[in-house]
Amino acid sequence: MHSRVLKSMSRVVTLAMAAFIPIALSAQAAPSTKGNASDQYASRYDIFLGYSYLAPKGTVETPVPSGTPVPLTYSAINEGAIGSGAYFFNRFVGAVGEYANHPDGPGDGAQTVQGGIIFRFPTQNITPFVHALVGGVRLGGPNYPPGLYGNPPDEYAHAYKWGPALTVGGGLDYETPLLDHHLAIRLFQADYEYFHTDFGPQDYSGGRANVNAARLSAGIVFHVGSIAPPPPVTLSCSANPESVFPGTSVTITATPGNLNPKATPAYSWSGSGASGTGATTTIDTGSLAPGSYTVQGTVKEGNKAWQTATCSASFTVKAFEPPTISCTANPDTIPPGGTSTITSTAVSPQGLPLTYSYSASAGEITGNGATAVYSSTGAPTGAVGITCKVSDNKGNTASADTTVTIQAPPAPPKPTTQALCSISFTTDKRRPTRVDNEAKACLDQVAIDLQQQPDAKVVVAGESDAHEKEITAREEKYAERHHRAHVEYFAAQRAVNTKEYLVTDKGIDPSRITAVTNDSDGQQVLDYLVPAGADFNTDVPGTTPVNETEVKPVKREALPERHHHKAAK
Repeated sequence: MHSRVLKSMSRVVTLAMAAFIPIALSAQAAPSTKGNASDQYASRYDIFLGYSYLAPKGTVETPVPSGTPVPLTYSAINEGAIGSGAYFFNRFVGAVGEYANHPDGPGDGAQTVQGGIIFRFPTQNITPFVHALVGGVRLGGPNYPPGLYGNPPDEYAHAYKWGPALTVGGGLDYETPLLDHHLAIRLFQADYEYFHTDFGPQDYSGGRANVNAARLSAGIVFHVGSIAPPPPVTLSCSANPESVFPGTSVTITATPGNLNPKATPAYSWSGSGASGTGATTTIDTGSLAPGSYTVQGTVKEGNKAWQTATCSASFTVKAFEPPTISCTANPDTIPPGGTSTITSTAVSPQGLPLTYSYSASAGEITGNGATAVYSSTGAPTGAVGITCKVSDNKGNTASADTTVTIQAPPAPPKPTTQALCSISFTTDKRRPTRVDNEAKACLDQVAIDLQQQPDAKVVVAGESDAHEKEITAREEKYAERHHRAHVEYFAAQRAVNTKEYLVTDKGIDPSRITAVTNDSDGQQVLDYLVPAGADFNTDVPGTTPVNETEVKPVKREALPERHHHKAAK
């Protein structure tokens, strides 16, 4: 009996697989259609109505008065009806209640009322399911003869009893677009059922039945209501900072959405040195070349592989920027041999350590910090170019130039005539042009000045007063009529006599002494020292050179003594 049941079950499973395989292949080949009800939503209620075929296998040993039990063997029931209603707690799990009726066949019949649990796996076009049911079966038993137990005298009748029933099985629904995706076709439902019924000890209608049955059903399924699937998990990534220089760390942060708070998310990272299993990953950019990089992040909700989301974030590694520098000189103009302070102002955009150096086109510059000192010793006059250079520890450099001007030494002042001492001629009334002893102190100093300045000269300027000028004028008028008449030129004579003293008594070269007169009213000689390069006529205008061929010096001789004779008494 058991081998026959197994063979029946094998035929049922084979038929189910034959129906399932082409539909499953077509479902896999069909492209996904976003928005399809079977893909986006699952029904809350499924109502199934259909045809059912039952193939029971079992024997009832019916007692008879003769003492030898009569076996009753169950046979297939080709016509039956089945209906079920399922309530789903979520997309996959629900509770189901089922009623199936297989009317009397040739000697048997069965109707079941059962309930249990159902598992389904909704996809776009097909929904496989399995269920397990428990309940009761009203199973037809042995036929008892006509007229027995009130049976009509011309008919055999079945004995029916309730007993426990168990069902396990599954099937496949094909989702149609009809009724806005609320109608499906149950292509098959293949079940294994076990019935146990005790018909009692009575003759002809007693005995115990243990039935193994194969049931194959098909029909239509109505989807009522819907269960919205949980929103898909989302993931967004951000890089902070988004742009860095080599060596600066970048943190990538993953922000998930729609995660079940009761589930533990699992993160993974890939790309550009990213790693770890947390919601953040840190990238060390020290070994990365300048350029753009992308990191991918993935999150999975617990062990639900279908609740997975990915994201990506990009960041840029920038090349190090060179430093900038400017430099100034203070002061920017210096005398020969002078110094100037050179100040550099440099900045590294990345804050890298900086090294300074300096060079000059002439002279010498010292210093290796932000300031240096320039010395113009040995440098020619004019503009000197100075270069200030800075470099960072990455080999980037920058330079700036400034200029220091070395002034030419100032031209020496032009020599000018210097007024020295003067000699008065007012004391010797008898010889008003004679250089007396009182003049020696003045002229001795003039001689010393000439000795100390060998390239200098002396001008002695004689003067005469108004009375002397009148005398000279009368004598000149008289000389016009008397050619041998003598004319006294007081100013010229005084100048010539002074020169004579310097030449004769002090040994001064006469070429270094010039005698002149001026128109001033006085009885003196003014002495002037004329250094080399000085212009006496410019410095002391209004003088007239003495014609020394006409005016000759008078020797400095003492006056003869006068003798006074007393009158005789």
